[in-house]
Amino acid sequence: MDGMAMNTRQLRHFLAVMDLGSLAAAAEAVHLSPPALSRSLRALEDELRVPLFDRQDRRLRPTHYALAYAERARRIVFDEREGARVLALMHAGQAGSLAFGMGSSIALTLLAPLLQQLLAAAPRLRVRTLVQSTDLLVDALRREALDFFVGDVRVAAQDRDLVAEPLHRCSFAWYARRGHPLAGRSQLAFADLADFPLMLSGYADQAIMSRLAQLYGLTLPLDEHFSASTNDVATVLALVATGDAVVPATDVAVVSALRQRSVVRLDVTPVLDLELTLGIVERAGRTRVPAATHAFELVRAYFAAVAAEVAAHRGPPGSESRTRKKRR
Repeated sequence: MDGMAMNTRQLRHFLAVMDLGSLAAAAEAVHLSPPALSRSLRALEDELRVPLFDRQDRRLRPTHYALAYAERARRIVFDEREGARVLALMHAGQAGSLAFGMGSSIALTLLAPLLQQLLAAAPRLRVRTLVQSTDLLVDALRREALDFFVGDVRVAAQDRDLVAEPLHRCSFAWYARRGHPLAGRSQLAFADLADFPLMLSGYADQAIMSRLAQLYGLTLPLDEHFSASTNDVATVLALVATGDAVVPATDVAVVSALRQRSVVRLDVTPVLDLELTLGIVERAGRTRVPAATHAFELVRAYFAAVAAEVAAHRGPPGSESRTRKKRR
């Protein structure tokens, strides 16, 4: 048992050097002196019977053996952590910690009630959240800084270490405030929209940007055609609801604004036929904490409610505006 623990520590030392590229930086990260770290690496080389680093000009350069062994070493370290994690979870029950993330468009209506329900069910739970763009959420998940995140599930198809549960296929549309000069007009063209401030909201990958450009004959980068861009959806909705700005957005991003009747969907040709599926993304093979299982149930219920609410609001674009005018 002691030998295995020692080997795991050596693998952590090896991976620290691989990741940081510097003996000094790695030594600081694993809380060893550079000579002690160097001895640990040599002991691992002796055990594996291959050279892992070329030592030239006081620098360590990974050999082809190191490059080939790194992925296996990561798996061994990961499995060792997971073994300890399972035992800790069995002992802790609903106590312990939970870390998860989501994009700002989802956090706008999900984060507060999710936290409220999780803490009500497990008062001893310690929760940490991250509201960021998909690329940064993926990075945090790979570093095991998150247990899961709620966002674009396509990222899991590109990484065998990630798995996803698709929950909601988003619809896209152009939105403006109720009473906007374009509200209620039929078959608007992009040129009509361009007479007003255009906003880009949330995180959009290259595929979405390219499709948006293709639909409306725009050149890339798209920022040149928009007045402002921010990943803070709350700010975008505030600007749209109180001015003449127009924004392309997902149904999830505007569901609260639709509920409050502060925005309407515009009738723009061609329609925004972009594809985006949201759901839960987690690390493959990682043991879920009990609180994560509860969180998953709450997230599923949230997206089911969003789908029902979006369907209730769906109809001819701008119909809410025209209905209100008739009542007047």
